[in-house]
Amino acid sequence: MNVQIVIDSTSDITPQMAKAMGNVHIMPLTVSFGNEHFQDGIDITPETFYTRLVHDSNVPTTTQPLPGYVMELVSRLSKETDQIVSLIMGAKLSGTYNSALQGRELAQSSSNIELIDTKATSGALGLLATQAAEMAKMGESAGNIINSIKSYIPQVHIWALLDTIKYVLKSGRLSSASNLISGVLSIRPMLTLRDGSLWPASIHRTRNKGIEKLTELVKNNRNLEAVQIVQSVDLAEAHGIKEKLADFIDQSKIHISQLGPALGVHGGPGTLVVAIREKLSGIGTASPDETEDKKSFKLPSIHLPKLGFSSLH
Repeated sequence: MNVQIVIDSTSDITPQMAKAMGNVHIMPLTVSFGNEHFQDGIDITPETFYTRLVHDSNVPTTTQPLPGYVMELVSRLSKETDQIVSLIMGAKLSGTYNSALQGRELAQSSSNIELIDTKATSGALGLLATQAAEMAKMGESAGNIINSIKSYIPQVHIWALLDTIKYVLKSGRLSSASNLISGVLSIRPMLTLRDGSLWPASIHRTRNKGIEKLTELVKNNRNLEAVQIVQSVDLAEAHGIKEKLADFIDQSKIHISQLGPALGVHGGPGTLVVAIREKLSGIGTASPDETEDKKSFKLPSIHLPKLGFSSLH
């Protein structure tokens, strides 16, 4: 039987995209406005979410999929296949991985169910999921898919440009240093993932400068295999970046998607994410861990402390 791929909704692969892939199933996180609860990508669209995010007095929160939901999904898929590979957002970012583990145990399925902590999220997780889905469609075994994805995890890099730090502050994901930077909401920080944890990568006065930096990071890599561009509200901007990359990578290898509510809670409108997947044959540039500075953000006359992020829930 064919291998089925399970991912969580922070991959920013929509249910429609998953259906088109044919063998991909999504575990939605829950987004809540007060006592109203919505399954990410199912009960609430990104358009509705971002409108509420801006205008609703309730600060939204997120929770990982319940083990019971995972159990039901695994039980249903086990009737169709005995091979299930689940790619989950980084365990350092969310409790989703632990929920999936609990759900697998509750299901008591006879199927072979492998859970992979991808150390990724958003477009980076999406690129890994796309690779896994393509391999499954080609009839590759679960073992080959698992080995391939684990090999690709170090080859996937991601950067997120925030249009404002306001929503990160509201969601409570900054450290106690937040009170020192709350007066400079116009800064546009860029974040990255290192070994599954969020780190500051750079900071920009204007959005255009941030976009230039994102584009430069992609162009400087000589070993590109695929690119994922994720925008929260302005997909035209994502298509514009895709055009800028036309001379560096085949357009068919650049994918565009929309930042879903589960991550949009923390990034807010205007969040722009670029993720790349490198070929396994080698690395075209120095690792982002080596090229990005771990020093505190700095602007002229303003010295900002390192931004610390707690887990997403």
